[in-house]
Amino acid sequence: MGKLSGKEIVFVSFMLFSMFFGAGNLIFPPSLGASAGEHLWYAMAGFILSAVGLPILGVMAVAQAGSFQTLSRRVHPSFAIVFPLVIYLSIGPGLAIPRAGSLAFEMGVGPFLAEGMKGNPFFLLLYTVIFFSVVYWLCLSPSKLIDRFGKLLTPLLLTLIFIIFVKSMITPLGTFGVPTGNYALFPSFQGFLDGYQTMDALAALIFGIVVANTLRVKGIEDKKRMSVYMVYAGLGAGTLLTIIYIILGFFGASSYSLGKAENGAQILTLVMSHLFGSGGAIILGLIFTLACLCVSIGLVTSCGQFFHSAFPRISYKSWALLLCVVSMIIANLGLTQILKISVPVLGLIYPVAIVMIILALVDRFVGRYSSIYTVTVGFVGLFSLLDMVNKTFLANQWDSTFLHFPLYAEGVGWLVPAVVGVVAGFMISVVKPTKVDLY
Repeated sequence: MGKLSGKEIVFVSFMLFSMFFGAGNLIFPPSLGASAGEHLWYAMAGFILSAVGLPILGVMAVAQAGSFQTLSRRVHPSFAIVFPLVIYLSIGPGLAIPRAGSLAFEMGVGPFLAEGMKGNPFFLLLYTVIFFSVVYWLCLSPSKLIDRFGKLLTPLLLTLIFIIFVKSMITPLGTFGVPTGNYALFPSFQGFLDGYQTMDALAALIFGIVVANTLRVKGIEDKKRMSVYMVYAGLGAGTLLTIIYIILGFFGASSYSLGKAENGAQILTLVMSHLFGSGGAIILGLIFTLACLCVSIGLVTSCGQFFHSAFPRISYKSWALLLCVVSMIIANLGLTQILKISVPVLGLIYPVAIVMIILALVDRFVGRYSSIYTVTVGFVGLFSLLDMVNKTFLANQWDSTFLHFPLYAEGVGWLVPAVVGVVAGFMISVVKPTKVDLY
């Protein structure tokens, strides 16, 4: 029975952190900070709850269940096929991987192109071909991820961010601005919703397979010991994420006097120019490139291993190649278009994922009532689907109905259907118990 040293646990935590920390993790905290202003700490509390707390809980849920598929099977065998597929496609080639490749170009290369070249699609195509070729090459040996992430890429990334933080202490940025929009009224709730955009709670459900396989390579076969190490890795990665988010949010809130920016990437550009002058763009470009490269490697590896296990006739390397090619093609749609698509999709699947994570963590209390999983996930999924249709296709025509749900205006209206689903599922299980083995 294998056992990890403290140093090896740190490296596994570094690996998981790098897999989580990508494009969205860099751009959303500064944007939150700039919008929240004086309400930064309230908004950041909500953001950390969803962007850090939920991913850690997700890792714990997968560790306790044994796998994401086992957890999904508690809802229904058919759901265990459909929902993981939707998650892997969304967090993989559908949204997250292309977003990382596109953002790496926007921040790593775009600032150094001549004005006439920035809008030329050829340069984006050329960059994504090179970027995803590197991703594919580094994904060919999943067993080496802990060495590449834990011992090289993560320490380099953290060192760069630490240098920026130290410089900001020497060269103060400025004062916090006035909170705007929902950050003035519901800063914590809005921060919680902003945490969705990192997609890390979804990623936590699928990264479990990579962490588990990495631990097996290290000789960890006992399921209980593996679960403990996965929890340690989640807590370690979550601690690092919390520290980095606070730093980035502080940068955003302090950028009020530096100029107007439309998104988190532009805010960081202003901050880096203030701190390092013209050299700031180089440092920032390197940070974005490293972060996007790390998260792309982690996602391609996770998705490749999942699809290979589902369709073993196709090799892992073939799946990795296909994922890289598809992601490269979608990345050439541009960052703006990808972000437009991601918002409604995340609004649909995120509440379902959150409910599944919570139910998994309290399974010792609700597991005997099998209908709770099915009914609760069904209610929340239906509510989220109708809400997405209302916001995306009907221009909020159903708002008068949805506003009757408590906390809907704050963005978490699915809580009521979730509670009703738990109660209804409990009553159904008591009245009509089932002996179907869903585990």
